[in-house]
Amino acid sequence: MELSEIDLNLLLLFQRLMQERRVSSVAEQMNMSQPGVSNALAKLRRRLGDPLFVRGPGGVVPTPFALRLAEPVAHALSTLHAALNPETGFDPLRASRTMTIGMTDIGEVVFLPALLEHLSRAAPGIALNTVRNTSVNLGDEMADGRVDLAIGLLPQLQGGFYQRRLFDQRYVCLFRRGHPLEDAPLTVDAWRDAEHLVVVSAGTGHGQVDEWLKRRRVKRRVRLTVPHFMSVGYILQRTDLIATVPEHLALQLAAPFSLGWRALPVTLPGAPIHMLWHTRVNQDEGNRWLREVVINLFAEGEARARKAAPARKK
Repeated sequence: MELSEIDLNLLLLFQRLMQERRVSSVAEQMNMSQPGVSNALAKLRRRLGDPLFVRGPGGVVPTPFALRLAEPVAHALSTLHAALNPETGFDPLRASRTMTIGMTDIGEVVFLPALLEHLSRAAPGIALNTVRNTSVNLGDEMADGRVDLAIGLLPQLQGGFYQRRLFDQRYVCLFRRGHPLEDAPLTVDAWRDAEHLVVVSAGTGHGQVDEWLKRRRVKRRVRLTVPHFMSVGYILQRTDLIATVPEHLALQLAAPFSLGWRALPVTLPGAPIHMLWHTRVNQDEGNRWLREVVINLFAEGEARARKAAPARKK
């Protein structure tokens, strides 16, 4: 039997009869006449091929088939009622769900430790999942509801998204402790002539560093090029290579890998780091709560006070 063959009102009537066991009580509760309840019950009997209820002392008695049917029908109706009437308010301490954030490898290093530490206390039932925009179409995934938030330098996300600037990321020079540049003046010539580790991170905005240097014809001695930032700490701690990386990443890598960092001798454009979310989840209370957590943990200066605004179309 297909669901399209059953009137939902008949299942509601069936549930009320299971609870009340009196036709007159069900008729009053459902604002129906007693003959109307009897006619509806007769229709349901024909659909299901069972009497469902028979006369008994003081009312009606369910058949064995009706008793077997009672629990799954009650559960289905309860689930449907909850879906159509969601509870207001979001309680992170009681919430149990998985939330997906789109971020780069830099984002995983910079944001996840502090975010997970906070969730372990404030929302122990919330699990996180991350995806890279290089492996999925992040815009489509967010529009379809499979990704809740995106954090980072993601210029490809424009129309249809809200955005909140968290901070402006500046770039610094990162190297091992004891590197010849650690105590010497970091001049443009010294920085340019050192051997560089360069990260070409496809699909993010960090390529603007190389574009800016090329436009100004600043040449570096590139010894190694890698496609992501995850290996930077391991490589720098055992070589004399230097790398130009976002400051927040340098702060995370410095202690674990015994690295030092200094301001660059050239002025590179800052990288605006945003949190972005799709219009469809703007009013979702769980999503709104997570956005507030991200703002409280990572927004700097005036970014905390700015109101979320739709991203502008280019």
